[in-house]
Amino acid sequence: MDAHVVKKCINPSCGLTYEINNDIYRCSCGSLLDIKYSQRPPRELIEKFYQRRNHGGNIYNESGVWRFRDLINFAGIDTEDFDECARVLVSLDGSEGRLSKPYRMSKAADHAGMEHDSFLLQPEGYNPSGSFKDNGMSTAVTHAKMLGVRKIICASTGNTSASAAMYAANEDIDCDVYIPKGEIAPGKLGQAFQFGAQVIQIQGNFDDALSASLKNAKETGGYTVNSVNPFRLEGQKTIVYRVLEHLNWNPPDWIVYPGGALGNTSSCGKCLIELYEWGWIKKIPRMAIVNAEGANTFYELYNGLFENKKLTWNDGRPDLGMIERYYAHLDEKGIRPKTHATAIQIGRPANIVKALRALNFTNGVVVQVSDKEMADGMSIVGLNGFDCEMASGAVPAGVKKLRSDGIIKRDDVVVGILTGRQKDAGLAVEYHTNESNLYAKPPTNR
Repeated sequence: MDAHVVKKCINPSCGLTYEINNDIYRCSCGSLLDIKYSQRPPRELIEKFYQRRNHGGNIYNESGVWRFRDLINFAGIDTEDFDECARVLVSLDGSEGRLSKPYRMSKAADHAGMEHDSFLLQPEGYNPSGSFKDNGMSTAVTHAKMLGVRKIICASTGNTSASAAMYAANEDIDCDVYIPKGEIAPGKLGQAFQFGAQVIQIQGNFDDALSASLKNAKETGGYTVNSVNPFRLEGQKTIVYRVLEHLNWNPPDWIVYPGGALGNTSSCGKCLIELYEWGWIKKIPRMAIVNAEGANTFYELYNGLFENKKLTWNDGRPDLGMIERYYAHLDEKGIRPKTHATAIQIGRPANIVKALRALNFTNGVVVQVSDKEMADGMSIVGLNGFDCEMASGAVPAGVKKLRSDGIIKRDDVVVGILTGRQKDAGLAVEYHTNESNLYAKPPTNR
């Protein structure tokens, strides 16, 4: 394995490094780890990335993840050697990220109060399992394959389990998925079964399922593919690469994500930090993270709504005690995350510290929206001819709120990430059969 790549503790006062030939995802000090590359890639690679889009049958050029493999080359391979790519890199025939790019959606722009040409949405539901997870799963399972792992493990509200099971099946690796019983969309659960995963149902919510899965991985030697795994986040950086490629590597004013476990927030922040340090970009986009009102941990802590003090990165020394006190407060009050947007129904975001770093670097903001606002957002995306799940509806809803608050300007260039497609048809049926909803089109009888 490449000696120029290490895992490094994100805590600046620690900074311990580890080799990558293991499945350690936390430092001995308890902090999460980053994948760090010692070599600075030349900006001339941009032209190579464009050339690879004419893939000529090379699935690693066709892939929206591995097209950028020079920037995430933790395997230390010759990126121009097809046979070496085929031996190491995990891909579903180049389909991950292949169709994912920003689109202009005029009706969604009108809904959010944005100029048509400056508001773009990038549907990650075009990934083979139907969500953004395939970006990171391809890299996480690549690392698992490098280690000779025979079983991967994850906890999931649905999308992670579908993606993990799909890649595991393709690589002939066992897959255990821990899910909160009764809290997962049937379409997503059906994918996990269809791809041959062993489903383990947990009484409780996603946070309980994640705790159980991490405990089992430690006891059995299984390989965790949740976003606490830094190799997951390496693949998710390619979401941003595709945004920038579409904009000729001129950064937008804003990048907007739904907020759940905050893996996307963390990967986007790491990506922008690296690109800025490498000299690839001079402008730093601001990040906006949109929580559901019913699962708003990050919103409350970041905006100082608990203990009247804002939780910040604080030069790598965030107040971890405040986070624990907040969780204890939720337990004492019996507050559990609850939203119809189950993909972001997470009360204890595993990547909260990395997310704080991302928002510190990008001068980011966190807002919350209601289930009704997310349903309207989901529906207006549909009226543009694109499909997204309710959690993705948080993006146009969040932009609309930030516009009304005067934080986003009408002509700002904004790219929102629609993280997944609709896999719970009941939500759309429920929305459109209620004529009081903003964009409802109820059925008629003849």
